[in-house]
Amino acid sequence: MESDGIESVTSLDMMDEDEIHGRPHHFVSVPKPHNNSINIPGTTSVHELLECPVCTNSMYPPIHQCHNGHTLCSTCKTRVHNRCPTCRQELGDIRCLALEKVAESLELPCKYCSLGCPEIFPYYSKLKHEAVCNFRPYNCPYAGSDCSAVGDIPFLVTHLRDDHKVDMHSGCTFNHRYVKSNPREVENATWMLTVFHCFGQYFCLHFEAFQLGMGPVYMAFLRFMGDETEARNYTYSLEVGGNGRKLIWEGNPRSIRDSHKKVRDSHDGLIIQRNMALFFSGGDRKELKLRVTGRIWKEQQNPEGAKVCEVSRIICGLN
Repeated sequence: MESDGIESVTSLDMMDEDEIHGRPHHFVSVPKPHNNSINIPGTTSVHELLECPVCTNSMYPPIHQCHNGHTLCSTCKTRVHNRCPTCRQELGDIRCLALEKVAESLELPCKYCSLGCPEIFPYYSKLKHEAVCNFRPYNCPYAGSDCSAVGDIPFLVTHLRDDHKVDMHSGCTFNHRYVKSNPREVENATWMLTVFHCFGQYFCLHFEAFQLGMGPVYMAFLRFMGDETEARNYTYSLEVGGNGRKLIWEGNPRSIRDSHKKVRDSHDGLIIQRNMALFFSGGDRKELKLRVTGRIWKEQQNPEGAKVCEVSRIICGLN
């Protein structure tokens, strides 16, 4: 993304606005951590038996073996060209039914137990749970490029701040202004404007430009740094306008479990056509100047059982 012609201005309450010229985002890709085997008395040796010698993942039926009894998973059988990785004998189509039966008798904790998951599952149910476990690590929500970093929310907040250099704010009220000097040269581009701390949670506010059909559009949307069930506790609205006209969007923030691309491609946010954006910008329509205001609120139960709303305002001037 070219920095020429892009100007971001961010200000907080009780502070003067300081202009910050747009610059490319820098990041450090953090590799996914390896999952250590769970050491359970009486099952450690069985775990070793059920570990594929090629990929080191747990094996699930069909489990294959060579004539000498060496085993490996069905995925790796094709990778080693039907040759045993241990003794180099031809594998054939021999199933290790005894080991499959042993696996059926096991009950094991979720591999995310070290992250807080207390659940224990039969061996063959464990994978299905782990794919949707609420304690599984989150992928980095940075939208500017692919990033392999995974971790819990505190880790990702630090990662976004230190490695991706995104704007971080405590509190929900702030001012952010955006300028693009030549809005008619819109290419696919992504900007994560800010990550902010609100109601004890973290939210990612995205604003970006991309091609939709034959024409360019601008889109703003909010993502919640947590699971979908928690995200439903919050509602937000975004409003953009000018020249006596305005557009309003209201909805629940999407969880960062949903990728940035999934949210964007579902059009789940405030979408502004380029001609409308230039109309809102006013002037000679040669410079994009948008002002988006927003608010976020959370429903809670009061002592009498009635629902009440906590409201925090977001003021994002994309100017």
